[in-house]
Amino acid sequence: MAGLASLLDLPPLGDDLVRVEDALRSSVETADAFLTEVAGHLISAGGKRLRPALALAAAYAAAPDAAGRPAPEECVMGGVSVELVHLGSLYHDDVMDEALTRRGVESVNARWGNLVAILAGDFLLARASEIAAGLGTEVAALLAATIADLCEGQVRELTKIFDVARSEQAYLEAIEGKTAALMAASCRIGALTAELPRSSVDALTVYGQRLGMVFQIVDDVLDVVATDEQLGKPAGNDLVTGVYTLPVIRAMAGAPDLQALLGAPLDGDTMHKARDIVRSNGAISSALGVAAAYAVEAERALDVLDTGPGVDALRSLPRALVDGVPAV
Repeated sequence: MAGLASLLDLPPLGDDLVRVEDALRSSVETADAFLTEVAGHLISAGGKRLRPALALAAAYAAAPDAAGRPAPEECVMGGVSVELVHLGSLYHDDVMDEALTRRGVESVNARWGNLVAILAGDFLLARASEIAAGLGTEVAALLAATIADLCEGQVRELTKIFDVARSEQAYLEAIEGKTAALMAASCRIGALTAELPRSSVDALTVYGQRLGMVFQIVDDVLDVVATDEQLGKPAGNDLVTGVYTLPVIRAMAGAPDLQALLGAPLDGDTMHKARDIVRSNGAISSALGVAAAYAVEAERALDVLDTGPGVDALRSLPRALVDGVPAV
């Protein structure tokens, strides 16, 4: 799903994302050259920048002609704050997953060790909170609550590692915290910093939450159907590490032979065998159907906003995510 921000297709977005990129790099500069290098490692590696793009697009929804103007500086910094939270969570995720690569480069934990990765992740979260504090008490409180949601979602997932009885409800509750909460916050922060009416702020928050559900389900499907090169990380890693996602849960319901393979760490051959089963019994299209239903809810959430380029671009994104999954 590289280049997702480009799917929004808004004239000022490219220039505003350059502003975000510059501010991201500045935000991790410290007097300690080593910490600056480590904290900036994944920033330099690039990324989708979907969360700051959502904050910016929410600001463009302020008025029908707003998508023709640059976003306010406060919105740019709001986008920086949510991206720093996202990056900090990736540092921590890679420690938990013992990941060797991220975004096509060596992961921080693989290069410098777990302790450095954890401390650098904490530093990024602290920087995000500092920026949010400068945007007002509501934004600061929202970002703090979102970080708590991320932790809760991750814990919900960790308690179900290698659990072949993991339910769909448990899965959905976990991704609502670990992914959807930050996308909802991204949209809400963009709307708040652009001083949109409260009804629009709330509508964009719902949109971001539903979009986050779409994004994570699609991402979990891609872990089964995409290649290492397409993902920028090892494909099938969820199966290897015992994170049984929606397509796997649905595949197990109709494939006892898959369930017999799971429940413990997998070697490469067994992982590929498990992927083949998930890809072959209808679980992929079934999971994408759930994502499509969330996409419809995301689109409907925008009905209260005035039509304009910003709103239209947001409306098209959920379905584009679902339609972008390669055929199997």
